[in-house]
Amino acid sequence: MKKLLFTLGLIAVSAGVFAQDNNGAGAAAIGKAREKVSFSRDFLVIGISYDGWASAPDSVKTKGLSRGFNIALMYDFPVTKEHFSVALGLGFSSSSVFLDDQYIDMTNGQSSAVRFVNDADKYKKYKVATNYLEVPLEFRFRAVSDNANKGFKASIGAKVGMLVNAHTKGKNSLGGEKNIIKEQNKRFFNPWRFAGTARVGYGNFAVFGTVNLNPLFKDNTNLDIRPYSIGIALSGL
Repeated sequence: MKKLLFTLGLIAVSAGVFAQDNNGAGAAAIGKAREKVSFSRDFLVIGISYDGWASAPDSVKTKGLSRGFNIALMYDFPVTKEHFSVALGLGFSSSSVFLDDQYIDMTNGQSSAVRFVNDADKYKKYKVATNYLEVPLEFRFRAVSDNANKGFKASIGAKVGMLVNAHTKGKNSLGGEKNIIKEQNKRFFNPWRFAGTARVGYGNFAVFGTVNLNPLFKDNTNLDIRPYSIGIALSGL
């Protein structure tokens, strides 16, 4: 009888110790999960912007709410124990710039020269759209080192973009019907984009700016147009 009671007591003590160990391990796992949920280094950055063309000659006229969109997945590498890091990633950006009573002559026989034609009656609306696949690189500062969802943060950097699509889109009315004319042609545009970037924000929200370091068009003798963007960004993860 005493042996039986001793055996049962030993089993009960072992079960209690095992349960405590499991509870401790479970608590630790939950704690790590919560830490991962609250941890952020801005792996995902999404932006919307007002877009324009800097250095455009007086003969090139833009109007309206030209706009852009960009998204990037970035991996963050700390360079110091706190606050500073470098981020490299892969992104996509698009831009639509509206012209004022002008259109681009896509039938121009010259391989690299682009010609803007003044015509107030041809199109009611006309835009030039570009899409790029990009590799952004940033040097970052965060006041809260281990959580970019909180506190002040800023970054400065550059990105290289490969042109994947360039097209124009015009809208007019003929015979009382609305028409949309879309022409896709990359031969007037530089195939690569090099841009400087900057972003300042607090928590998940920021303002940013981007400006091209090289011309938009191949014919940069008379048209040294440098696209730029000013907008707001949402970041996290």
